[in-house]
Amino acid sequence: MKLYVTEISKYVIDAFLLAYVIAGFYTFKFKTEKKRKGLYIFQIICMFAVQSSCFIQIIARTGKPVYLFFFAFQIVIFASVLMLFYVIYPEGNRLLINNTCLLLMIGLIIITRLSYDRAVKQFFIITASFIIGFFIPEIIYRFDFLKKLTWVYAGVGIMAIGAVLLYGAATNGSKITFTLAGITFQPSEAVKVLFLFFMAGALVEAKELWQLFLLSVVAAGHVIILVLSKDLGSALIFFVIYLALVYISTENVGYLALGLIFGMFASVIAYRLFSHIQVRVKAWLDPFGDIAKSGYQLSQSLFGISSGGWFGLGLYGGSPESIPYVYQDFIFSAIAEELGVIFAILMTLVCVSTFMMVMYEGYFLKDRYYRLIVCGIGIAYIFQTFLTIGGGSKFIPLTGVTLPLVSYGGTSVLVTIIMIMIAEGVCMVRTDERYEAMEKRRRRMAQKAAGRGEKAPVKTAAAERSKDGRKD
Repeated sequence: MKLYVTEISKYVIDAFLLAYVIAGFYTFKFKTEKKRKGLYIFQIICMFAVQSSCFIQIIARTGKPVYLFFFAFQIVIFASVLMLFYVIYPEGNRLLINNTCLLLMIGLIIITRLSYDRAVKQFFIITASFIIGFFIPEIIYRFDFLKKLTWVYAGVGIMAIGAVLLYGAATNGSKITFTLAGITFQPSEAVKVLFLFFMAGALVEAKELWQLFLLSVVAAGHVIILVLSKDLGSALIFFVIYLALVYISTENVGYLALGLIFGMFASVIAYRLFSHIQVRVKAWLDPFGDIAKSGYQLSQSLFGISSGGWFGLGLYGGSPESIPYVYQDFIFSAIAEELGVIFAILMTLVCVSTFMMVMYEGYFLKDRYYRLIVCGIGIAYIFQTFLTIGGGSKFIPLTGVTLPLVSYGGTSVLVTIIMIMIAEGVCMVRTDERYEAMEKRRRRMAQKAAGRGEKAPVKTAAAERSKDGRKD
């Protein structure tokens, strides 16, 4: 019976996830949230179907009723998050919140399979993160003074990662965590948000070349501290954020080329200076050459991905525990092994659609500050996703970063949810810009009609705003 349940549910899971992905990309055909409403409802049905099918597998394999209660709690929390978001923020982007919930569900499913205790801990962190995150869009929408704290963001960020460099705990040779009042967290994740706000404010203020040079020096300070802490994955993400935002702001290809050349030069220096980078590059080039030592992680990851095949071995059918740090760095490999390569590809497409929607919202923004913020969020998200999936599948050398929203890790989940909620706040700003443009167009039409002695149109932007559901 267990075998039948596992085999049937594998295909059901992939079918529902495929339908979810297709609906997600189809939303780009429509410009307003109102026209996408039906697709969003369909996505919600599919995401809960995926979650239910996976937990049926878990319960069938383990026979433990505790998993049923855990699943019920998840249903309540995620359904509440979606419902409250739709009610409180009708002008927010619902694809982003749908994708966030789906990826969190997938993460909880695979972490539950690996360790029930870790999954419970992750679930509580997710719940707390949403409680905090629900205030973020309104803060972004209401408080313009946040734009004026450019150098405060830089100062706080440098002090935070500097404290980790001096007093942080070493993990595998890298200083990435800090313990305060018994709580261990990774400051570089939180500083990522501060860095985005700093870069956006500094680039908006930068009118002269020396101002651009000054912000580059401060950005380099962030990266250098992370490199000295041997948190090279985060350092790379910060550098890419800096380079991308400078290019988006200035549209100067020369700056982009110069940054890429500098990045390659810095990579060579880092390779010469840090032995663990040399080990990772060696393992990337030939993971089976030293399979018992330096190549063990990557080789086990590749074995897991290949053994899963297209549809996976089913939950509890593989052995992802054999991969060191499978909860964080190699969660993608565990997913591919037990849920299948097709599932892993579809999950990756969900990540891609999240990135595309964030950048889509940024493209139409007139406010330059918020455009840089939201583009930075999209770039940070997709680049970290690329590093994790690429490292685990031998496309690039390992960098030791987590898969956003999916991997185990409290700080990573909290910060990613906050970043998504910041993007939702920016979506509300863009909606305001659209209504203002509609109002200006209505006034021009009214003036032209008055000049011709005709009756002015009565449909106002305010009426449209009320119709969409937001009341100020």
